Amino acid sequence: MPKFRMRRKSREQRDAFPSAASDISVSPSDSLEIRHHHKINTPHDSAQDLSDRLSNMAVHTSKGRSNEQQVLHRKSSLRTGHMVRSPPPPVPSDVLVVGAGPTGLMLTSHLIRFGINAEIIDNRSERTATGRADGLQPKTIETLKQMRIADRIMLKGVKVNDIRLWMSGQNEPLQRIAKETMYPPEALDCLDPFLLLAHQGFVEDLLLKDMMERGVDVHRNVTFVDYYKSNGPDKNIEVLCKSAYSDDKKIFAASYLVGCDGAHSNVRKSMGARMVGSSYDQIWGVIDGEIETDFPDIYSKTVIHNKEAGTMIVLPRERGMTRLHIELSPQLRDVASREKLSQEFVINIAREIFEPYQLRFQHIEWFGRYQIGQKISSKFQDDEGRVFLVGDATHTQSPNASQGMNSAVHDAVNLAWKLNLTIRGLAKPCLLKTYEQERRQVAEDMLGFDYEHTNTFSSGDLKALSDDFQRSARFTSGYGADLPPNVLNVQEKGSIRGLLRAGSFPPPAKVTRHFDSNPVDIQLDIPLLGQFRIYYFVKNLEQVKPFMEELSAHALSYTSVLGKLTYAANASYTLQPPIAALSDEFTRPERYTTVSGMFTFALVLEMNAADFELDQLPKLWRNSRYTVYADDVAHLDTRCMSCTDKWLGGLRGSEVGIVILRPDGYVGTVGRFIGRSPDSGAKATKWLDDYFDAFLLSGF
Repeated sequence: MPKFRMRRKSREQRDAFPSAASDISVSPSDSLEIRHHHKINTPHDSAQDLSDRLSNMAVHTSKGRSNEQQVLHRKSSLRTGHMVRSPPPPVPSDVLVVGAGPTGLMLTSHLIRFGINAEIIDNRSERTATGRADGLQPKTIETLKQMRIADRIMLKGVKVNDIRLWMSGQNEPLQRIAKETMYPPEALDCLDPFLLLAHQGFVEDLLLKDMMERGVDVHRNVTFVDYYKSNGPDKNIEVLCKSAYSDDKKIFAASYLVGCDGAHSNVRKSMGARMVGSSYDQIWGVIDGEIETDFPDIYSKTVIHNKEAGTMIVLPRERGMTRLHIELSPQLRDVASREKLSQEFVINIAREIFEPYQLRFQHIEWFGRYQIGQKISSKFQDDEGRVFLVGDATHTQSPNASQGMNSAVHDAVNLAWKLNLTIRGLAKPCLLKTYEQERRQVAEDMLGFDYEHTNTFSSGDLKALSDDFQRSARFTSGYGADLPPNVLNVQEKGSIRGLLRAGSFPPPAKVTRHFDSNPVDIQLDIPLLGQFRIYYFVKNLEQVKPFMEELSAHALSYTSVLGKLTYAANASYTLQPPIAALSDEFTRPERYTTVSGMFTFALVLEMNAADFELDQLPKLWRNSRYTVYADDVAHLDTRCMSCTDKWLGGLRGSEVGIVILRPDGYVGTVGRFIGRSPDSGAKATKWLDDYFDAFLLSGF
């Protein structure tokens, strides 16, 4: 079984370049020898050899590229006409992440937690201090809860539970015309039905602290220049970077490169991908600050439409601040060059939209401008599956519905577990290929929604906007980011009962955790550790005891696919263990991998917790005591339903339901078997083996 242990970084890894302006640091006394998970043989070039290779990089990497890209390569050449320091040979890592915004930090945090040797670089000297993205949707909050780090930001953010719509015109005073619940229970079943408003820097800080607790920091003041693939036996990707403050150059080497470097991604340009789509003449200004106003709805998400001056979105923010998104009306867009669209210009428009209410800024923390556009990258990964794009590097949209950061961090979660299993040699090549297939579908759905939503905003039809909010609640919350059918998402055969669908997130459900009799949310109780969660639902254990014993023996056998995968994963996690944090002393992640590093086996019994003991269970669940549940607290559920009824539509007679959740929380597949049928054990074990054998490597 995998064990968790602390890892510290070496001083060499902490600082790619000397930096006098980093807010994340580790004292020299904290420096211990770095642990390399995989020994990768790399060519030991002389300083002159490496310098020659770097100098000729533009030549080697310009083949098949556009003139614009070749100019970029020539500009990045080290032949600058004056002396520069020769960089040291690169120290390989498993993954190099470019960009330390929420997306890159989410990806790196997951990889580190899984035990992957990941490094992350960023061209900024510190995290985002003000502005940028500002809203966490319900599914993102759930993901942070599954990581056991949500509490830190829930205390800082502002919860917005409703949307209020106001309108005025030539002969119509400004008045409220609608007040809608953000996520009405009939439209969305979730535990946190609100938008949590907190600026991007809080999210970055949350993930940075998680990484720091695990001994990993960001290489600050490092600018990505280009990459090329080594011809050596290691097949590493070598990445050329430069210091933000000098002419110093540095090479990073990694098995995989991931660009999380935003809408103007240089990794995307180096990969030869391009953004496809359109920008529109909808121009917005955005201001964060403390305001004084007699407007009554300043503490809700409020949309104000003035037929003469334009549309404005009001959002309450942390520390008593308010964010205003101000759209220019069509008559004003002609003068909206970046020079003319000044802070004062936008404030004057905001005051006009607010009339007759007063608006005065006590303090302005951040001001920005943006033009609406929906674009998507021509590809999300290179042909060999070694370079990936994530988040805004793959898709851009308006910020009006708070979708960008939320979708981006789930791009990262999707890719992280697939990289983990691939790097460990536990996955077939088809697994990584599902990243683009799945996340492109989500991005295309989001851009389609954003196009309609943005046009509704600009039309001034607030009744249509209200209908749009209600109709799209599931999608905007993040729970509606459904994935297409593929090798991972296999829909249940026959008639579908219950709410579970392959490629979708499960709804919340309450159960009693048997070992301590605590009622828990089943979808949150087992943390995200890079493992699959297999839930076995049983109505009456005594009726299907032989069937369950067969399933137990199958999972523990060294000859089954499940058993072989467990053996291989446990061996891998022993050599390259997950990285622990001090906070893990309280959350105890090792409880959930007592049998296998690849699977957490959970049992849900439709019985009262007091009516059975652990020693009555087959061996698999006696060894998984922390994930045995009684389905006996339906009255605590959001819809007063039992977990079995909600997820599976109930069980009939001796029926046993098996639910497989992927490491990112999506439903992989659902199976039902008649527990008293003579051949049901063989059918169930084959069904399990066939599912995992399609994309994982079970040979050892």
